[in-house]
Amino acid sequence: MFSDNRAEAKRRAAVESMLSLARDEYRASPAAAAQRESVLAAQEDGSRAVASLREKVDSIAKLRAGGCANPNCKQGWMMPWRTKKRPFFEGRSACKGDCMTLLVRAAVLREGGERRSHAVTAPHRHRVPLGLVMLAQGWITNPQLQRALASQRESGRGRIGEWLIAEGGLDAESVTRGLGVQWNCPVLSGDGFRPESMAMILPRCFVEKYGLLPLRIAGSQLLYLGFQNHLDVSAAYAIERMTELQIERGVVEQREFEREKARLLASLFPEVESEVVLTTEELIARITKVVEDAMAPRAKLVRLHQHFWLRVWKQTGAKLEAGTVPSRFEDVHDYLFTVGAEH
Repeated sequence: MFSDNRAEAKRRAAVESMLSLARDEYRASPAAAAQRESVLAAQEDGSRAVASLREKVDSIAKLRAGGCANPNCKQGWMMPWRTKKRPFFEGRSACKGDCMTLLVRAAVLREGGERRSHAVTAPHRHRVPLGLVMLAQGWITNPQLQRALASQRESGRGRIGEWLIAEGGLDAESVTRGLGVQWNCPVLSGDGFRPESMAMILPRCFVEKYGLLPLRIAGSQLLYLGFQNHLDVSAAYAIERMTELQIERGVVEQREFEREKARLLASLFPEVESEVVLTTEELIARITKVVEDAMAPRAKLVRLHQHFWLRVWKQTGAKLEAGTVPSRFEDVHDYLFTVGAEH
């Protein structure tokens, strides 16, 4: 009988347990509840600690970004508290001479140093000659071309386009159109040309020596760069990198080119200093000294043919015309360095 009672009690307990689970009436014991609360509190504390650590890492990263750009510099971490003024070179700052030298060295090597050969400015040898281009387009006849070529040979000077105008009766606009076809580029005009603004783009000697004629800036993003007889692609690329503007290259009719060039050369250009150095190491040392002495808020280096062109901005917050083009010639100073063997 006692065994039957015990069996009945067990059965009833099992049924009650099942009914309790079905009604979701489970209640944790006080010890289990306390343990669960402790675990949740520990997780919350851990989340706070991780968030705090991330905040510190982000803060240090921001300070590092505004400090010395040399990753191996031991002083750079503390520089933001020591000084608020330090030279910047190509968007990065340096806390001391060795660190700036590292930045300049990387830029000089990027631009080619002594290993890069002098870029040739002559027209590409494999382009179809202008006379044949114009003959194929039906703009001249074969007798016109032969007369112009004969006159060119006899005189030993001049371009074929000039002789087509002189001997073939062509107008300058037709020759310019032919140059556009030869170089696969547009024919540009001087419409909207403002010489006082365009003089801010490059040193005067680049206009005189290489025939670079900046014409206008469109939409604060696009710079139209004109040439007379051929395109100087490497020079255009250097201008593009210095100004941070997209370049549209094209040819300009000869008379218009000479007229606008004269207006440009009559304008005020940024101050420029030219210097010849003997070695790449001397070049690096000179650029470093210039940037540090000026405490430049912005400085940039590009190579245009044999010239290492360093542009230094004189003050923070100088107004820009577009890209990195200054609005006033007083705001920047240009330095042109050539390595002795390339001079």
